[in-house]
Amino acid sequence: MDDKTHEHTNGLPDIISSSLDDAAARINEDFADTPDLVMRYFTIGQTGEKALLLYIAGLTDKNSIHHDVLRPLQQKGSGQPGDELTIEIGHIVQSDKWSILEINVLQGNSLLFVNGRDEAFILDTRGWPQRNIEDPQMEPSLKGAHQGLLETGEQSIAMIRRYIPNRDLKMKRLTVGRRGQTTVTIIYLEDVADEEFVTLLTERIQALDVDVIINTGELAEFIEDNPYSLFPQYIMTERPDSAASQLLQGRCAVVVDRSPSVLIAPTTFFSYFQSIDDYSTRWSIATFLRLLRLFAFLTAAFLPGLYIAIVSYHIEIIPMKLLLTLGESRGQVPFQPFVEAVFMEITLEMLREAGVRLPAPVGQTVGIVGGIVIGQAVVQAGLISNIMVIVVAFTAISSFILPNYDIVAAVRLTRFALMILAWLFGFVGLIIGMMTMLAHLLSLKSLGMPYASPLGPVRFADWKDTLIRVPLWLMGSRPKGTTPKQDKRQGQTRLKEGKE
Repeated sequence: MDDKTHEHTNGLPDIISSSLDDAAARINEDFADTPDLVMRYFTIGQTGEKALLLYIAGLTDKNSIHHDVLRPLQQKGSGQPGDELTIEIGHIVQSDKWSILEINVLQGNSLLFVNGRDEAFILDTRGWPQRNIEDPQMEPSLKGAHQGLLETGEQSIAMIRRYIPNRDLKMKRLTVGRRGQTTVTIIYLEDVADEEFVTLLTERIQALDVDVIINTGELAEFIEDNPYSLFPQYIMTERPDSAASQLLQGRCAVVVDRSPSVLIAPTTFFSYFQSIDDYSTRWSIATFLRLLRLFAFLTAAFLPGLYIAIVSYHIEIIPMKLLLTLGESRGQVPFQPFVEAVFMEITLEMLREAGVRLPAPVGQTVGIVGGIVIGQAVVQAGLISNIMVIVVAFTAISSFILPNYDIVAAVRLTRFALMILAWLFGFVGLIIGMMTMLAHLLSLKSLGMPYASPLGPVRFADWKDTLIRVPLWLMGSRPKGTTPKQDKRQGQTRLKEGKE
């Protein structure tokens, strides 16, 4: 189609007029009821041409506009109309398409219209409000960096690039959304990452047809392999050092502008039990902590259901002394163990949500005081047994140990399903639930990669950095599950001991 006949979304031509008055009229029509839109008329001192500077006040750097744009343009000179303009802005693009100009002004750039010229200048003067670099709120670290990613995509990319200042760190920049175009950047190491992962991730993002992507969580839900699974299939991190570590293993990072979280793909089930501190502490301590997290996962998922199954169906397996204690504790309780467990678990979830939504000092107080008061009150009232309070408290502590919020949310929902199965069928129900969950994990994929790797399929070489963490100097190769182009990660790092 010829550009001259191309129409904009409102039915008007998509090309601009060389008349400044026509351009101003078009702006007033397209941006009606936009009080923060600034239209600044002035005369270019070098050429004597009339000009119009257009920008949105809250999205631009006003110092840059006054010092780098207006001041040099208004200086006197001896040029002729049509000559090149002196603008002290690093990035300048010219365009005659209204659609492109409209997107840029809404993204914080300034537009310069000059009377008699059929192209406008797009000036990079973006300067929207943003916060300072702070500690990551969801992923605190004892020995790692105390820097969290920001809502500005360019700054987040720069923070990741500081950890990998290498020319093989490549990026694919995509635009998603019809109403609010969101910049989505795929980052990967060209000589390490599998091209199939990069291509598949790019195709899934390009296929999105939505109004706007607000945050990284929305993008993850749109592009994940199994949207009905309770388990997360991508890692979301707000730590640049964690993102860099994943890139070095052959994975991809997806930076969503306006969101402080980075999406890591593909991932495995065991990745959610790893922390950046695991590589800053001794390997023996890191291994113990990972096994402790796996035990905490099993406890948080199965302990309430195990209690319900034993008390309701299999009381004969309890030792006599413990049975007497249990009978004394439950003697005055009028409800079945399942009702006890559901009541306490829902109460715990309500306290957890109240602690999250309230301001930090108030939230901590509500969580501690509410837990103590409610727990003591229901026991004294004879509604809940002491043993049930202990089970629920131990379950809550176990869920707090897990380092990833998404896997904790999955465990919370899985726990209720297992409680129902234990109430209906006892140990048989728990075994059915366990086998169903195991089969689901084995069938699940993350960007086409097996979710249960390296246990299903079995890859013994990757066991060095899953449930255990061997010394760093023994991890010479990258994980096989990501099918990296370059398998070798490091060479000989320890010198042999010399003879005495």
